[in-house]
Amino acid sequence: MEAPSTQPLQPASTDCSSAGPGAFCPIHEGLRLLQGAWTPEVLWQLRQGPKRFGELRRALGRISAKVLTTRLRELEQRGLLERRVLASSPPSVEYRITDLAHEIQPVLSAIADLGTKLHARQLARSAG
Repeated sequence: MEAPSTQPLQPASTDCSSAGPGAFCPIHEGLRLLQGAWTPEVLWQLRQGPKRFGELRRALGRISAKVLTTRLRELEQRGLLERRVLASSPPSVEYRITDLAHEIQPVLSAIADLGTKLHARQLARSAG
């Protein structure tokens, strides 16, 4: 059995334009976690703690049950969510973000801050 490498990981290249088709691109890999309608919104809603399906659907507003179910399954497969069946009657399910999804939260916070600034600019323009 080979011992694990003790060499430090090299930082990923930030230039994906020179890579050929199928080559590793760090921005592509990071964004792939967030792909899909409602994905950032679902992760954003779960940042403060676990929620049941109904709570999550009400918090998101316009999402259909079918789309939310699909998205939750995809996020679980990507390792961003954990699904826990609660011992209740009737049985219910609770969703929580994983450690990997916690790492994404600063990115989502930055996007939310930008969205707040853009909204304030739009309000200022419409009032002016």
